[in-house]
Amino acid sequence: MSAIEVDGLVKRYGGFTAVDGLSLSIPPGETYALLGPNGAGKTTTIEILEGLRARTRGEVRVLGLD
Repeated sequence: MSAIEVDGLVKRYGGFTAVDGLSLSIPPGETYALLGPNGAGKTTTIEILEGLRARTRGEVRVLGLD
């Protein structure tokens, strides 16, 4: 089981796509970083993983919970 599973994550704000088809799997005990320029969707992705923001499409599981 992975600590974080993301498959096909998409987040749109009107006509702007902030996250477009992100997929990743992070096993327990691993440390990862999201790197990219301003506007790349890093904060949006983290907020979706934390449950603070709703996704437009895709699957997200943190510790087995949707």
